[in-house]
Amino acid sequence: MTTALITHADCLAHVTPAHVEEQPARLAYVLRALEGLPLERYEAPLAEEASITTLHDAAYVARIKASIPGDGFVLLDADTDSETALCPTSLPAILHAVGAAQMGVDLVMSGAARNAFAAIRPPGHHAERALAMGFCFFGNVALAARHALDRHGLSRVAIVDFDVHHGNGSQALLWDEPRVLTVTSHQMPLWPDTGYPSETGGHENVLNVPLAPGTGGIEMREAYERLVFPRLNDFAPELLLISAGFDAHAADPLADLTWHEADYTWLTQGLCDIADTHCKGRVVSTLEGGYDLDALAASVAAHVRVLTERAG
Repeated sequence: MTTALITHADCLAHVTPAHVEEQPARLAYVLRALEGLPLERYEAPLAEEASITTLHDAAYVARIKASIPGDGFVLLDADTDSETALCPTSLPAILHAVGAAQMGVDLVMSGAARNAFAAIRPPGHHAERALAMGFCFFGNVALAARHALDRHGLSRVAIVDFDVHHGNGSQALLWDEPRVLTVTSHQMPLWPDTGYPSETGGHENVLNVPLAPGTGGIEMREAYERLVFPRLNDFAPELLLISAGFDAHAADPLADLTWHEADYTWLTQGLCDIADTHCKGRVVSTLEGGYDLDALAASVAAHVRVLTERAG
């Protein structure tokens, strides 16, 4: 069994304005950091529009396509702080990002890989049904969950999102989906100011674990052992999806948590233990945030190294 690395060169061609933190260099650093690991490499396909409209409004998908500029940039959320921008070469990157997460599901469900990491951009966990925000256009991981339900007939899929920002999009897209448990740890207070413990989903299928600014690895581990791991074990997923953001790192400029590479190793090991118990080790992890380039690269390498060790 192997760990699949799924990516596409088009994801590097999604260019953003110079002052925006979500830059092509993020993916370039990640891919360099993974060069020495034993990974089976795959080229991400383009997602089909029919799969995207299972969770996003068709009119919104059409609006994204129509907004691609001939040159320069189009800001879809200029009234917010996140400046989610389209450039002339954005659309293939957006579709490959969704396709990579879905391909990861196909590979682990078929047994071609034990687990998978989708090294993509743009990220996806802030995108809502008809709203782009937080550098995100479509819900990559939420759509992968829906793909697992529709294409592979699963009845229990879990998402764990450890990005420092709350995955408001994943939560909203899957709010009324009882077959998906969405678990998110995130700094609070922090943009987008969602993810309160009282937000529990339409079927008690959402768990939010807010963490105070300054929270380090010791406190994070306690929260996961007390709240997250027991909830996942009770749910007993058939597939575990990870929204893998690395901006909780102490070096990241956009937030105030103080995690380090060893914390991502510990957390990945714990999640893989649950996957080994309940879903034959089937884990698909997809890149979300992380904006200090060196910290991002080192943290992703620590995370994926655990996946390769579990794949044997």
